[in-house]
Parts: sequence; C-alpha cells; structure tokens
Amino acid sequence: MLKKATALLLIIIAVYWSFYALMPRSISGLDTPDNQFSTDRALVHLKEISKQPHYVGAENHETVKNYIVKELEKLGLETQIQEGNTLTDWGTFVKPKNILARIKGSDNSKALLLLSHYDSNPHSSPGASDAGSGVVTLLEGVRAFLSEKKVPKNDIIILITDSEELGLNGASLFVNKHPWAKDVGLVLNFEARGSGGPSYMLVETNGGNQKLIEGFKDANPNYPVANSLAYSIYKMLPNDTDLTRFREDGDIDGFNFAFIDDHFDYHTALDTYERLDRNTLEHQGSYLMPLLHYFSDANLNNVKSDEDNIYFNVLLFKTVSYPFSWVLPMLILAILIFVALVFYGINKRTLDSKEMAKAFLPGIAAVVINGLVGYFGWKLLCVVYPQYNEMLHGFTYNGHAYIWAFSLFSIAVCMWLYNKVYKPENTASLAVPPLFLWLVICGIIAFKLKGASFFIIPLYFGLISLFVLVRQKHPNIILMTLLLFPVLMIMSPFVKMFPVGLGLKMLVASTLMVSLIFSLCISVFGFSRYKDRWSYILFAASFVFLVLAHFKSDFTEDRPKPNSLVYVYDADKDTAVWATYDHILDDWTKPYLTENPDEADTFLNEKFSSKYKTPFTYSKKANIKPLKLPYIDKQKDTVIAGLRHVKLFISPQRHINRMEFFADSTYTFLSFNLNGMKIEKPKNSISVFGNRKSSKLFSYYVSDEKYLEMEFIIPAEQKTEFTLYSSSNDMLDNSLFYVPERPATMIPKPFVLNDAVIVKKVITLE
Repeated sequence: MLKKATALLLIIIAVYWSFYALMPRSISGLDTPDNQFSTDRALVHLKEISKQPHYVGAENHETVKNYIVKELEKLGLETQIQEGNTLTDWGTFVKPKNILARIKGSDNSKALLLLSHYDSNPHSSPGASDAGSGVVTLLEGVRAFLSEKKVPKNDIIILITDSEELGLNGASLFVNKHPWAKDVGLVLNFEARGSGGPSYMLVETNGGNQKLIEGFKDANPNYPVANSLAYSIYKMLPNDTDLTRFREDGDIDGFNFAFIDDHFDYHTALDTYERLDRNTLEHQGSYLMPLLHYFSDANLNNVKSDEDNIYFNVLLFKTVSYPFSWVLPMLILAILIFVALVFYGINKRTLDSKEMAKAFLPGIAAVVINGLVGYFGWKLLCVVYPQYNEMLHGFTYNGHAYIWAFSLFSIAVCMWLYNKVYKPENTASLAVPPLFLWLVICGIIAFKLKGASFFIIPLYFGLISLFVLVRQKHPNIILMTLLLFPVLMIMSPFVKMFPVGLGLKMLVASTLMVSLIFSLCISVFGFSRYKDRWSYILFAASFVFLVLAHFKSDFTEDRPKPNSLVYVYDADKDTAVWATYDHILDDWTKPYLTENPDEADTFLNEKFSSKYKTPFTYSKKANIKPLKLPYIDKQKDTVIAGLRHVKLFISPQRHINRMEFFADSTYTFLSFNLNGMKIEKPKNSISVFGNRKSSKLFSYYVSDEKYLEMEFIIPAEQKTEFTLYSSSNDMLDNSLFYVPERPATMIPKPFVLNDAVIVKKVITLE
C-alpha cells in the first residue's frame, strides 16, 4: 500500500512539475548586476508606457513613441524614425512611425534584429502586455548587453514598429522600404496574446527549421517552452505577427516569443501594468539575453535550412530535437518492438488474447465519451451561461476552472471504465491496446502532422513498461511509475495549452489528451483494484470545479463584462441608430437600445464585422445629432481615351480615427493612389482591388494627415459609387452625446468598432 501511495504521489509531482518548471518563479530586482536583465528595471519603463491607450491616432501614441526614443538615446544609441504610407493585405492604409537604432558590430556580416511594437490595440487597451512587455524587454535587454561594453560581431538592429495592431504596417514599411532590411539575417520578436503564463517560442521560416533549432539549443535559454506541434499548428493557422512580414516579404527567418495565458485580458482595457504577470516578463528576459549574446556573434549568413527538426522541451534536457528523417524509422522500429513484445508475451503466457481484446473496450469508450463531453460540454455551458458569448476571445474569466473540471472528469471516466476489466494479474494485457492506439496515432501523425511526431517518445517508454510487465508479474511499482515520467512531463502541458491558446471550444483537445495520457498510465493504475473509488472522488472533484466556475460565471469589477455601443448616422437618408454587438443588453446599453431593440440593420452587418466575424446584433432609432459631415471635393474628373481619371479630396471636418471605404466588388480600378502612394495590383488581376470577396476596399487610419486624397482611373462607362464610413472613438467624450462612463463592472468589448460615432456617406460619380 505504501508503494502504491508513493507511486500516486510521484505521478502528481510529475504532472505538477511539468507546469511549474516551464517558467521562472521569481523576478530579478533593481539590485541585479548591470550586465543582467532585471524585470524590476523593465517594469519602470512599462509603468510609463502603459498609462493610457496609445493606438495610432490617440493622443498618447506620440508620447509613448517619444519616451522610447528618449530611453534608447540614454543608452547612447542614435535613433531614427521611419515613416511612410502603407497599405497591407489586411486592407489597412496608415502612416506608421517606426523607431530604429543600430549597434555596430565588428564584422561585415548579417545583422541580428530585435523586434516588438509600441502601438496598442484600438481603442481601449493600455497595451501593457501587447506589446509593452516586448518593448521593455528590449529596452532592458539592450541596456544590460551594452553595459558589458562588448563589441558584437554582428550589427544589432533595434526595431520597435508602429501600426502592428492595424495590419502589420510598420513591419511592412521596414521590410519593403528601409535599406537596413537587406542586412537582416535573423529576427527575435517579442509579443503577447494574454497577460501571463509561459512564453512560447515559435519559429517563423519559409524553409526548414533545423539550423534555427540548433542555434536555439546552443543559445541554451533556461526555460525553453517550445515544441514542433505548436510550430506545425501555427504554420497552418492564419496567425500573423510583425515577423510574418519578414518571412513573407523579405524571406527572413526569426523566432517569436509570446505568452498566451489569461487570454481574457488580450486587447482589452484589462491589459494593464498591474495585471501583467511579473514572472512572465522575467521569462521573456530569460529568452532575450542568451539569444542576444549567442546570435550577435553567430554566423547569420547560414541560418537557412531545407530540413525540419522535431523538437520539444522536457525537464532536465531542456530542448530535445531530432530530424524529420527519423520519424518513419522510429515508427517502424516501434511497430516491430510492439509486435515482438506481444508475441513474446503470448508465448510466455503473461499476455492473454481474451484479456487484450476486452481491454480495447474501456480505451475506446474513454476516448468516445470524453471526446463527446469535451465537444458538447462547452456548447452546453454556453447555453446555460449565455453571458460567455460576450467574451469574443473564447476564454472566460473562469476558464482555468473549466479546464480542471473537464480534465478531472476525463480521468474519472478512464478510472471507472478500466476498473470494469480489472483482474488481479491482467495489467500486462490491459497495457497492450493503449500502445496499439498510440501506434495508430503516431502513424497518422507521421504522414499528416509530422511536428507532433515526438509523441512516439512516450510510446517507447510505454513499450519498455510492457517489456517489464511481460517479464514480471509483480514488477516494482516505483519503477513502473518512473517510466511514466516522459508522458506526464511532455504531454501534460498540452492539456492546458490548447484551450488557453485557442479558446475553451478546444476543451475537447484537453479531454482527449487526458484520455491518451491515462491509457499509458494503465501500466501503474492497472494494479489498483480501487479505481472505481478513485473515479467517484474525481467525479466529485470535477463537480467542485464546476461549482467554483459557477460562482465566477457572473461579471464583477474583477471580471467585467465586455459590452458595446455605437452611434451611426446615415447622412444620405438623414437617419440615425444606436447599435451593439452584444447578445445580452445591460444597464449601460438598455437606455439606448431599450428593452425591445430591433434587429441590426442589414448595412451594419455587411460593413462592420470583428476579428471573430461578430456582426451587430441590435439597433434602435436614435435622435439625429448635428454632426459635421465630411467635405468631399472632386478635384479632377477627366475622360481620356475611354478612361476616366478622377481625383477626390476628402476632409472629415471633425476629429475621426478612421475612414472605411466600400465599393462593389465587380468595379474595375486600373490604377489607384492614396495620399500620393500608388497601390499595386494583385497578381493576375487587371484591377487594383481585384479578386475581392467583399465590397470593402480599405480602411484609412488617421494620424498626421487628417485628410485623404484618392486618385484613380476607371473605365469611362463604369458607374462608380463609394460608401464611406468615417468613425471617431469619442462617443463617451463627445459633447453632443450624454453617454456616461461604464460602471466598474463593464469594459469596452474588444475586436470590434466600439464607443464610436459613425457617419455614413455615399459618394457617387455621376
């Protein structure tokens, strides 16, 4: 009994340590030596940077830029500001202002570029994590590096971009128009998609990752959190960071470092200095310093590779990697070992074919039941708690409690099912079907998702366990437990990673992962005759976490409700409406939408949708306010050789933050200039805005240039009409409106056009 209790304790310790060891657990103070990164020193900068939202066009945007420039100059660096108009494939036209500095190296070689961005997300986020944390990581890291007075071999370029949140415009401007871009050999990019948790390393490359991973291992950061499964998934998803522009436009490789936990803070008013996890910032620094020292002296002319590596992190060994070319041989070897062990066990009569056949049932049942619970359970919770739909992130304030609840429920199901086939001496037979299932999964992975091929490492240890079970009817339970450490240490973090990173809709990934992990643990749990008792305890624990989640399902000051309200005036129809994206109205929105709101007008749903494709839900007729309409001047309108040359000058006549233009997707624009910048045609298109799937042309985010000049050429016979929406983020501050500040239990909903005064105007070319 003592050995079994010890085994259980070891399993708990292994799971706990698999999470605990991912990141630092203390931070470096102000008394840290000058040549080392200090989180407390970085926080001094962060407190200044994150005082107010500083998105493009905001008053504090320029203040933050000037602060960063001043701090770089204090380090003895000569800074420059790169600015220019850009239009990216996100459809955003803006003039970013990038901050640049350069540390001269001793060799005429490729440069190492340190990257982050200083703009916050419009319009309510202070941007402490995204990406104030990245900016201060670079400021403090560069300070520590320079304090050693060491001349690196490679030049080091510091680039803190602007307009990342709008469409990676600053990065696009640098990569495509700055002369330093051709010097860059490698990029280290620091980002955030939450306000805490470990920082994940993700490779960004057009080719293979082999040399990048080898360099990362040689740099030897203390807390590497990296795996090729996340890398493979990242490559398949439409995720973008500034580093994407370097890869796509410049064929420049790099590393992303981003933390994703506490995802509910992402792009919200909660992304504050106070809520940023200090240990997370320490983790970012623990990446930067060794990588900066290593790659500032490495040969950056030789980071390209045609080969990919499997890689994963594990305690003691840090980052483990091996070539993709090993995947099939390792799979074939595992199959041969498995078949040999099964035949050996049958001949030795320690494996029973009937018991093995019966053992398939609990394994399959566990996967099916837990998979269904994970998939439909979250859908059911969203019905029971409809307020969860207001959180567009897909990760609720009580999300971690749900991960616990579903994970414990999955373990309980496995315990209960496997107990149904328990016999005192059939553990060896019980272990065979899970290994067969893992072989099948590894086989599929080998051809469909090679980045996850490190799943075979736990499988090999499972085969060793089977060998011990076949040889000994009563093996040492402590030894069997130690053989579980690889699966527990490598796989357990994925139970949390998927729903945290991709939203609670991915709880199904957690329940399935728990089922797979437990199936290998049957080599230990198979000896317990009391699995049913454990299942009842775990069911009860799962219920406790559901209860805890219930008591944190409401909105409070600590867990404020995201809500939305905009005012839309149609200048052509002389009508106005209030509109919202919310499904559930509250005391702040009801005074405008009333108890009986109308369905949102069709034109609203067509024109404004969020990152998560969230349309307006409700609208209500509003009083017309005396808003100044945009001034539109047709400065040129000439027909030459069957082509119509038009130049429009548009001035908003009021403070606005953006103009959005829409036109029929069938229109042909043979050329198009915006504020003097020529817009290029897409490949294989005769039209500048060709191949559009919607009517949207572009969004102009206003900064220095308060006007917009549009010059274009169209076929003379084309009847052209633009719909312009000019929006300001000042609804709460505008003296024409009497919208009060939100209560402390509410925050502006992120990812949508919010707190905005919108004027719609149709521009028709007669």
